[in-house]
Amino acid sequence: MSKVPQGEGGFLNVKPHIFTLTTPPVDGGVNLTIKMSWSQKLLYRNGEFSLDIPFTFPEFVIPPGKKYLKKEKIELNVNSGLGTEILFKGTSHLLKEVQSQEGKLGFKYEGNVANWSSTDFHFSYAVSSSQIHGAVITQSPSKDDVDQREIFSAYLLPGNQRSRKGFRRNVVVVVDISGSMQGKPLEDTKNALSEALSKLDPEDSFCIIAFNGQTYVSSTSLKSATKEAVESTIEWIGINFIAGGDTNIMRPLNMAIEMLSNSRGSLPIIFLVTDGAVEDERQICDEIKKRLASEDAISPRIYTFGIGSFCNHYFLQMLSTIGRGQYDAAYDIDLIQPRIQNLFARASSVILTNITLETLDDLDDVEVLPCHIPDLSFESPLSVSGRFRGKLPETFKVKGFSADMSNIVIDLKVQDAKDIPLHRVCAKGEIELLTAQAWLSENKQLEDKVAKLSVHTGALSEYTRMVIFEKEVALQQMASKKSQNKKQDTETLKMILPHSLCVGFGNVAATSDNVPPGAEEPKLPEAVEIFAKAASGCCGRMCNHCCCMNCIRCCSHINPQCANLLTQLFTGLACAGCIGCCAEVCCGRRGS
Repeated sequence: MSKVPQGEGGFLNVKPHIFTLTTPPVDGGVNLTIKMSWSQKLLYRNGEFSLDIPFTFPEFVIPPGKKYLKKEKIELNVNSGLGTEILFKGTSHLLKEVQSQEGKLGFKYEGNVANWSSTDFHFSYAVSSSQIHGAVITQSPSKDDVDQREIFSAYLLPGNQRSRKGFRRNVVVVVDISGSMQGKPLEDTKNALSEALSKLDPEDSFCIIAFNGQTYVSSTSLKSATKEAVESTIEWIGINFIAGGDTNIMRPLNMAIEMLSNSRGSLPIIFLVTDGAVEDERQICDEIKKRLASEDAISPRIYTFGIGSFCNHYFLQMLSTIGRGQYDAAYDIDLIQPRIQNLFARASSVILTNITLETLDDLDDVEVLPCHIPDLSFESPLSVSGRFRGKLPETFKVKGFSADMSNIVIDLKVQDAKDIPLHRVCAKGEIELLTAQAWLSENKQLEDKVAKLSVHTGALSEYTRMVIFEKEVALQQMASKKSQNKKQDTETLKMILPHSLCVGFGNVAATSDNVPPGAEEPKLPEAVEIFAKAASGCCGRMCNHCCCMNCIRCCSHINPQCANLLTQLFTGLACAGCIGCCAEVCCGRRGS
């Protein structure tokens, strides 16, 4: 691997949602085909699943010249895995239904258009049920799978009966206010926190702990979430959330657990927000694990949120797993506020807790991920996967406690995956959880297991790297008795190691130096930087009206030879100054 060129071509992560790929020179008139595949988690909100895919083509990326009709084609297949009726809710494009059967829907859209799509693709559906429901899907491993145990995935949906009584909550929010949080990260965190507090019910209790090298508390004990108490605390946040100092996570977490030690009859919740990594992260996990093991029937739930790439996201994920909570992150600081609000909504709407999978007790060699099953909330379905040996019965029993502490038993139907690639569906989540376990235990065997799973499923991991092979065809002169000028095509493979797309295990040095999130973004090639700004900022809106675009439009109305000449000329002028001028005017002088 050391001999492989580093970062020469391949994908370059410009922003968390923008990737660029440098292609070799392409001759004019050649058809260029690009095929992309990826896995994407469906969004769940108000009882509906939704899929959003970028499908907008800005005018400045469309080649100039004579305009031809273009073909757009979308095929969409939905398999809920439940075997129950799917309710179609909405779509952005005129889809034609081509399949409808129990638990499955199929749609198709195809048409010739004068202009490429200017609307992103959106599709939403719901699975109708007023009660908690779900299913268990199983699949046998393939012959080349390194783990020959049976695969399963169990999931629960909360149902649409929102009148169901929820838990009374005792909430302690622990927020990092170290120097690196200065500016937008801290301001957006304050805004998200203020909105979350305003949504608490008066019977709930709460407290805020801010920390850097020291700790600051809004009150010495939990306060009832009355309107007056919430307004007073929001005012306290505005005064005391001042970025500065270093990062110490252990002390505020211990304080939060102490505050929640007498939460009988309520669901205790710790909500941690940080952008940094610390040296004692493994000790924190071990300490929290011991403290939670000694708690009562319902131990404090720990929800963690990471900002940027300097914090150790696997530490945060492990901490939330130990605390039966959930983890989320915002690598792009523009996403901090909506993601914190979403995670807080999930933490605040729990309807089933202390969940166990009873049926697995009768099987051999069982592995469940996550090892501590989180709670089910109105705002998020629950998914658990793993491996086992043996045979599952036709129904799968799941148990948990409702808000009135009554014991709930749910029977899930077991079905074969058939046309669902279950090992790939579960791969990303399993790799992240196993990586967090490997990091905590410093277990080399677990690291090897993650690497093998990554190679088998094609999902990225911290212990593998993507390698791109580029075919290079060269013409060689061949001397022979029959011909002195015979030519032969030879094909060689060039191996390229792209930039890593993984997050790593945090950066303690950057945290100590209070380097803010976003400062780690690589310096982009000039052309990439210009078009990245155009794709995500104001340049994209202006390019349809600026001088460069008008010149290119002009070329589409003259003969092809002249168009080629003028297009090359204007492109050269743009590189010399026009695009730079647009980028400077639109993005450079205004701090965008």
